[in-house]
Amino acid sequence: MKRKIDMLMKNNYSETKAILKSKPFYKNDSVTIYNTDILSFSTEESIVDLIVTSPPYNVDIKYTSNNDELSYEEYLEFSKKWMCVCYKISKDDGRFCLNIPLDKNKGGHNSVYADLVNLAKECGWQYFTTVVWNEGNISRRTAWGSWLSASAPYVIAPVEMIAIFYKKQWKKTSKGISDISRDDFMNWTNGVWTFNGESKKRIGHPAPFPIELPKRCIQLFSYVGDTIFDPFLGSGTSLIASSKLNRIGIGVDIDKSYCELALTRLNIKQGDLF
Repeated sequence: MKRKIDMLMKNNYSETKAILKSKPFYKNDSVTIYNTDILSFSTEESIVDLIVTSPPYNVDIKYTSNNDELSYEEYLEFSKKWMCVCYKISKDDGRFCLNIPLDKNKGGHNSVYADLVNLAKECGWQYFTTVVWNEGNISRRTAWGSWLSASAPYVIAPVEMIAIFYKKQWKKTSKGISDISRDDFMNWTNGVWTFNGESKKRIGHPAPFPIELPKRCIQLFSYVGDTIFDPFLGSGTSLIASSKLNRIGIGVDIDKSYCELALTRLNIKQGDLF
């Protein structure tokens, strides 16, 4: 089995490498990192099997190179543009796992999940389902609205959403190797996932997500050897998971320091991920 997986990875990497346009920041046989803006990223052909990403939430997180305090209209315009780029580079049976908040109240109450789902569909993505990620983290709550009063209370759900789309057809057209266990398949096809978030201090990034998130998405929705893409690489968690799970990972980030952080984590953390 290992020999078969190694040959599959080698063949898929060779095919992917041949049709990428940009000069990479870093590459090896299973990982390629690009230090560029996702809006300018392109490929010669549609190569991506699965996108797993958590884009900026536009809640004034202090990224080094990204303005996370746009007007909501500007944020929606940006979101549609990058999701359309992802659509173009995905295979016809490509899938898209989008981790976003249900809603937000910073700078006004906005239905982020509903709005981005609609924008993804405008790009051509077909909606399939949604996983509710229960972070089990209510420590971030700082606003109650009108305390113990019906005057103007705030309702804040301590969950995030993972919206799942496909490009043209949900059923994969190619045959491949699945590496998910029976128990994990049974548990993860339940649409509520419960696991903790990630520590900013431990990772060294202002908005990391836990490796459990891409791990589940990758094993549930892709074959061994498939190409996984993250348009907002950040600390590199999606690529770490894809590498560990014998997939080909491609990541893009506009910030060079985050590309360096991702590369450091890829080099150091390979032996102790899950």
